[in-house]
Amino acid sequence: MSFAGLDPLLPEPSAPAGERIHARVPGEGREVTAVLYRSKLTPGTVERLFSPAVTWEITPLLDAGDAAGLRALLPALRLRVLAERPDADSACVLAWPSLDAPVLGVLPRHGFLPRTAIGVRTGPVPPEYRPSGLVVRPAREADLEELLELEVAELRYAALVGTARLLDGAATLLEPGLRRLLVEGRVWLAEADGLAVGMVSTRCLIPEAGGPLANRLPGGRWGYVSTLSVTESARGTGVGRALMAEAHRTMLGSGVRGTFLFYNPCNPLSSVFWHRQGYRPLWTIWDVTPAGEMRA
Repeated sequence: MSFAGLDPLLPEPSAPAGERIHARVPGEGREVTAVLYRSKLTPGTVERLFSPAVTWEITPLLDAGDAAGLRALLPALRLRVLAERPDADSACVLAWPSLDAPVLGVLPRHGFLPRTAIGVRTGPVPPEYRPSGLVVRPAREADLEELLELEVAELRYAALVGTARLLDGAATLLEPGLRRLLVEGRVWLAEADGLAVGMVSTRCLIPEAGGPLANRLPGGRWGYVSTLSVTESARGTGVGRALMAEAHRTMLGSGVRGTFLFYNPCNPLSSVFWHRQGYRPLWTIWDVTPAGEMRA
């Protein structure tokens, strides 16, 4: 398993824990392997806003460009997952480097869609940007109600075009995490004429060994953009750019290696906005609902 020469920001890959599925490549005779890991989320947790209840994470142990290997593996993986009788609240998820076009071209033919991308930015500190009449300031606990309204509005829009879901009690589920970020001083609020029109929340972290980002980012300290939300009436007026200019200056000023975020490539707003902010896709995360769409 090697991604050598594909992208300088890809970490050295390693095989995760899980069940091993094997297949043989037609016409070649070589055996290829993937790791299948099943996870189940507890009802009533914040993770349920962004993921189905049951997820089968697929990790092909292939080199970059091995489209034939992936074509051989996917039917075997399909049969294994269908043996579990998955329902509609489940998904198969496969993350692969975004620049590996030969391998990524195989996935749509088996029903997979590009739902999420990990975008990275390693550019310089952006210049200050502030549209006339807009105030961007650190958020306070007194702003919590407005911040939650903005987060739920972002979730509502994301649910239209991705895997996010607007469940009952979403604000209650989001509140503890937002409170923690407020304590750390990592949330900014944008106001126009005294009204909240946008917010951004961030944090700085080091990918932990064995954690979800250990095989996604190279070592070092990274800035993470958790949520950016702009009210519908204020979109296109520079609010998002002003919020990110402030967030980038703060994160990059603390000595991080770069910044990253998760966005939906099918989202007509974020897919354009984040590229303009200097982000590029490092990993694309594909998924399919095995109960109805996964094809052999």
